[in-house]
Amino acid sequence: MPAPEILSAFESAKGFMPVKEGLALYEAAAEAGKLGLPLLEVGTYCGRSTILLADAAREAGVVAVTVDHHRGSEEQQPGWEYHDATVVDPEVGLMDTLPTFRRTLRKAGLEDHVIAVVGRSPQAAKVWAGELGFVFIDGGHTDEHATADYEGWAPKVAQGGLLVIHDVFPNPEDGGQAPYRIYLRALESGAFEEISVTDSLRVLRRVGAGV
Repeated sequence: MPAPEILSAFESAKGFMPVKEGLALYEAAAEAGKLGLPLLEVGTYCGRSTILLADAAREAGVVAVTVDHHRGSEEQQPGWEYHDATVVDPEVGLMDTLPTFRRTLRKAGLEDHVIAVVGRSPQAAKVWAGELGFVFIDGGHTDEHATADYEGWAPKVAQGGLLVIHDVFPNPEDGGQAPYRIYLRALESGAFEEISVTDSLRVLRRVGAGV
């Protein structure tokens, strides 16, 4: 369990992850931190889940890395369900969640434990050379973006490391299917086995080579 002040910071931060899923994410990150490798998430938004990863990284003596272009995913654009006009940059007329994210980390006292990569996930994955103990995929929810996140980052999960996928909905009536499809792909590859399910959060462990 995260400390009360960390959980409070998580609950007060702008974002969408429910507490139950957040606690499962924290538990997975804390376990993966024992490998002594970085913890990485794809899809920062305003830093709600980053708080939990950063605290787990701090406890483990590793670093949390978070990757996002900070212009918002498809469903966060104007006219869509998850749009938030308060994170639109009035000067350029585009979403910019980076300032809110930085304030979130500052308030939680976790700035020193996070490396924020501002850019597109596939480009960042191409230049990341090392292994990761933990990869959390929570970026764009189209097949194009979810597949690119999986193909870019899943190969970098170390043996015994964890791959976590958010918004996995087997029933199409509950949500988009792109995260569910990459989750199935990971299982069917034989490289990952499922170790926990918490609502839409799936935690998989690398047990073999491949993706």
